[in-house]
Amino acid sequence: MLEKFFKLSENKTDVKTEVMAGVTTFMTMAYILAVNPNILSASGMDANAVLIATALASFAGTLLMALLANYPFALAPGMGLNAYFAYTVVLGMGYSWQIALLAVFVEGIIFIILSLTNVREAIFNAIPMTLKSAVSVGIGLFIAFIGLQNSKLVVNNDSTLVAFQTFKGELFNSVGIGALLTIIGVIITAMLLIKNVKGGILFGIIITWVLGVICELTGIYIPNPDAGMYSVIPSGIVSFDFSALGNTFGQVFKADFSGVRIFDFIVIMFSFLFVDLFDTLGTLIGVSSKADMLDKDGKLPRIKGALLADAIATSVGAVLGTSTTTTYVESASGVTEGGRTGLTAIVTGLLFLLAVIFSPLFLAIPSFATAPALIIVGFYMMGSVAKIDFEDMTDAIPAFLCILAMPLLYSISEGISFGVISWTVINLISGKAKEKKISALMYVLTILFILKYIFL
Repeated sequence: MLEKFFKLSENKTDVKTEVMAGVTTFMTMAYILAVNPNILSASGMDANAVLIATALASFAGTLLMALLANYPFALAPGMGLNAYFAYTVVLGMGYSWQIALLAVFVEGIIFIILSLTNVREAIFNAIPMTLKSAVSVGIGLFIAFIGLQNSKLVVNNDSTLVAFQTFKGELFNSVGIGALLTIIGVIITAMLLIKNVKGGILFGIIITWVLGVICELTGIYIPNPDAGMYSVIPSGIVSFDFSALGNTFGQVFKADFSGVRIFDFIVIMFSFLFVDLFDTLGTLIGVSSKADMLDKDGKLPRIKGALLADAIATSVGAVLGTSTTTTYVESASGVTEGGRTGLTAIVTGLLFLLAVIFSPLFLAIPSFATAPALIIVGFYMMGSVAKIDFEDMTDAIPAFLCILAMPLLYSISEGISFGVISWTVINLISGKAKEKKISALMYVLTILFILKYIFL
């Protein structure tokens, strides 16, 4: 049945590979179960309710991706979008979290309409193959940088903005040990992959986590919540208390519009819309390119189903009580493990559902254990740089700007924006518009991106 539904042989994979890939994707994404409640609770939302909503929205979105598109991509509330929700819309602009949820819900409805009318698919197809390769590389650097930050190997620095972790001082037994375990985890994962161990990335996560547990039991690692370093030993195995979800479920329909200016609401909604649109497209481009899922014309088969799953998940997540649910770049970890079909997504989705019950166990997975996986996946995605023609400056420079922007501006959508604007403008000014066959949609996207920087 699995073979017939997911077309495993046709996609050159098997059940064992798909299951391993699904577990790996979940393990690299599990941090969202801890991070999202922490961020959204700043807006006044109940943290336990957000945790349950996060798990259920991730399950629903990932299941839809498997059933509607048969792709190994997983979905969860997006990082960056959740921060915009809490710190900009609620704390900065002073709106209630119910109003912010309504903006997310409306955004999802608009996306459903756009997905059914081929608008999002047309945008995906309009982006030239050179930029698609650049997006894959940029995402690789971006998620590797996230791994370095999550492990605290890279830290804030007033003079250079970022700096390497110092292994001295009072934080050595918390932050320092975590950073060292990340380095050890990268080496272990690399050796497993060099030895062609199936599931090497997943085993790298588990081994690093076990080393962390040993370090905590022996007193080498000391949890320090103030420094963002928590116990890696699970406080329990299961929890059957789901009553907290009532604090957020359906609250999107109880938003109080008194004192809300319609123009401000539209700006908020379109901000969510814009970032979600190009974050999703960027992730689909990058991960599918890495998995060689794009056809000879650079198009992604069954993309309509993938985009529709993403759109529905956004509205469902808002009803449950979480910020925008979107396709995750960490899906690349499962793809790297060989995941090629919706069976990978099914496994990831079911683990998110189980996380509602086994939340104490999953929340104990430390960021320094998942960071090596993100760093290694970043290495894998760098391979797409070979597809960029660096002899053609009109292709190479926009590709470089696209790659550069993603990690340094901490945004997939900004990288796409830089790439699209520079590719169109450079080719237009250099007189290669006809040769490169710049589509009308690329001109429209360029104008929209420029207007975004002026007005948003």
